[in-house]
Amino acid sequence: MEFPIASPPYVVAGFSVQRVMLQVLFALIPVATVQLWLYGPGTLRLLAVAAITALACEGLALRLRGQPPQAFLCDGSVLVTAALLALSLPSSLPWYLAAFGTAVAVLLGKHAYGGLGQNPFNPAMVGYAVLVVSFPLEMTGWSAPGAGWDALTGATALDALRNGLRESYTIEEIRRGAEFGGIGAADGEWVNLAALAGGLYLLARRIVRWQIPVAMLFGIALPAALAHGLDPGAHAGAAFHLASGATMLGAFFIATDPVSAATSDRARLVYGAGIGLLTWIIRSFGSYPDGVAFAVLLMNLVVPLIDRVTVPRIHGHQKS
Repeated sequence: MEFPIASPPYVVAGFSVQRVMLQVLFALIPVATVQLWLYGPGTLRLLAVAAITALACEGLALRLRGQPPQAFLCDGSVLVTAALLALSLPSSLPWYLAAFGTAVAVLLGKHAYGGLGQNPFNPAMVGYAVLVVSFPLEMTGWSAPGAGWDALTGATALDALRNGLRESYTIEEIRRGAEFGGIGAADGEWVNLAALAGGLYLLARRIVRWQIPVAMLFGIALPAALAHGLDPGAHAGAAFHLASGATMLGAFFIATDPVSAATSDRARLVYGAGIGLLTWIIRSFGSYPDGVAFAVLLMNLVVPLIDRVTVPRIHGHQKS
């Protein structure tokens, strides 16, 4: 999450950027805690590596661009980028890949476009996309929940669903052979509930607006429910998609990036719904099990068009 501020004072909607970023980091504590509980200390290792790498890359980029590093390093925005990326990565991922992805996020996703407030793409998702395309095997191996450091890695519920359907198993058969919970993946349910709790906190504090999260969740749930109703053996229902993968983290923390997201209320609804629909399409028919990152980046591309066609009408003026 980045904010369109290029120089001091850093103020967003009446709050300093530093205060906003602290609120976002605070809202991410439930997600980090649940992942630490499920996957062991690897979560802390990735958070530490990402934070150190992000601060180092931010300082280097600012010096190369001739800007005062201290003023920008203290606003906390780069730490939010690092935290979002780290919490999206498998806890068993080697530390050097986490460092590489973070460097890509900060240097390529952010500073290549001019720094804070200028990035057209969500920086954390740029780093994630580069990692998942470049190192697909390492990015799909998650530690077994509750097994800690020495856990064997395995497929997530979305992986199991995709691979099982390709082998012509029904969803019921896949559920019997994989670690599924009552709704979605047993671990995914807890992570998504934690992200939902943090997201509701951000809504209550008015750090994010409701349009993008609600539209994104609706954009996932509606096609999932329709497809499941037409063919329940081949398509998971809405509850499964909402409780699996990075759905809630994406809806409340990633898609709501105010720089790369749409601006007006109407545009935010279109933008969020597009992310949700693309996420479901990628999960159901694509090569990657969870499509949140790619959906966000694809919708980042069309934000200028969405903003243009959804400009609110100005009333009370005569046409010249």
